[in-house]
Amino acid sequence: MSQEDIDASSAPLIEHLIELRQRLFRSVIAIAVFFVVCFIFADQIFNLLVVPYERAAGEDTQLRLIFTAPQEYFFVQLKIAFFGALFIAFPVIATQIYGFVAPGLYRNERGAFLPFLIATPILFAAGACLVYFVIMPLAMAFFLSMQQTGENSRAVIELLPKVNEYLGLIMTLIFAFGLVFQLPVAITLLARVGLVGSQGLKSKRKYAVLLTFVAAAILTPPDPISQIGLAVPTLLLYEISILSARMVERKRAEREAAIASGEAG
Repeated sequence: MSQEDIDASSAPLIEHLIELRQRLFRSVIAIAVFFVVCFIFADQIFNLLVVPYERAAGEDTQLRLIFTAPQEYFFVQLKIAFFGALFIAFPVIATQIYGFVAPGLYRNERGAFLPFLIATPILFAAGACLVYFVIMPLAMAFFLSMQQTGENSRAVIELLPKVNEYLGLIMTLIFAFGLVFQLPVAITLLARVGLVGSQGLKSKRKYAVLLTFVAAAILTPPDPISQIGLAVPTLLLYEISILSARMVERKRAEREAAIASGEAG
């Protein structure tokens, strides 16, 4: 290879690296801006996250959350701001990713890639809503049922959650459900590139059930409500993924048949 060929091949690489740096910079700026905004409203965001706890305890119950270190609630606010910034900035990040990879894709590949980019935040939000409106209130009701009122000379056992532990619990559930809800997107993409098939997914259904309950036991608190609440939607999403893979296979077969008939003609 001559020096001219080396220089010609290195120029596009440098251009791609410059573009990557610009898009990363834009993503970081978006995260930083939303981080500041979320930090300003961190108290209000945390109060919104406490609503499932309030629903479980009852509207007339005065909730008490504590922090035992002077800096604890400040770090909780930082975590809220960071997680909120990532969630709100995701459309910007996704747009930058798409803008970077789109020039290297064919037109039909761009059209196929875009729906997955749109479906990802929608499915994540669906998983988060399931946690917020269903799973978390049921889980907190389960934990509250373990309290002891102190009647008949018994000791009073009262739930006084720490702010960082409560935030860790609800954020863990939100991210666990949000990631699990990406299952149809991941399997559909794998089916498009031919790495998985609907028949293979159906034959491995029993292993999927086992792995689902193992993952639910690891990702959720040790209560049956959270674990079942994650396992059941995961299994439903697995069945939806099988249907999605079957649709991909059907479209591929139709496309191949059209190509074959065109060549024959």
